[in-house]
Amino acid sequence: MQQTPSVGRVVHYVSHGTPARPDGSQAFRQECRAAIVTEVDKEDPTRVGLAVLNPSGLFFHPLAGGCVLDEAPEGARDGGSWHWPERT
Repeated sequence: MQQTPSVGRVVHYVSHGTPARPDGSQAFRQECRAAIVTEVDKEDPTRVGLAVLNPSGLFFHPLAGGCVLDEAPEGARDGGSWHWPERT
């Protein structure tokens, strides 16, 4: 069954992480974060606006520029994308 995003649904946002340092390490790695859908593109429902819940605060990613659905396996998703939470 295909899910459809709607305002108020909980999804996962993939953070970008910080650029790699010369030694290959990063200050912050790419991480999945909880997010709430705040807007859905009527023409492309895979593009949404999000309120992202981070340990250090909230991040708002409006529909203008929006986040797109990335159905790649965990670890292969692009930063700035969203996906449905994995079932546990």
